[in-house]
Amino acid sequence: MKRQKEYYNMVGYVCDSEYGIPRRCPCGSTIIDEDDGLHYRHPWVFGVQEEIERLTTRVEEAEQVIKLVANLNKQIETLEEHVQILTIKVADLEKVCFE
Repeated sequence: MKRQKEYYNMVGYVCDSEYGIPRRCPCGSTIIDEDDGLHYRHPWVFGVQEEIERLTTRVEEAEQVIKLVANLNKQIETLEEHVQILTIKVADLEKVCFE
């Protein structure tokens, strides 16, 4: 009974993670949209689904940009360290050459 309750909770979490419109079945397979002839989907449902998909892709793109910025910050820090080291070496060479 406890496992069944956990399973149903997991199904709810999957639906909630996709704003109520799951992309995958909780078992892992893809969801198949079928027209059974008995149900009519309102056009605004399609509009909402398309908007959610568009916003989801924008969020994913923003996440990639954020990761890229973090990597660039690390590269900038390492380059600044290299510049400091090279500045010290140039100063040492100037002392040796011009003294």
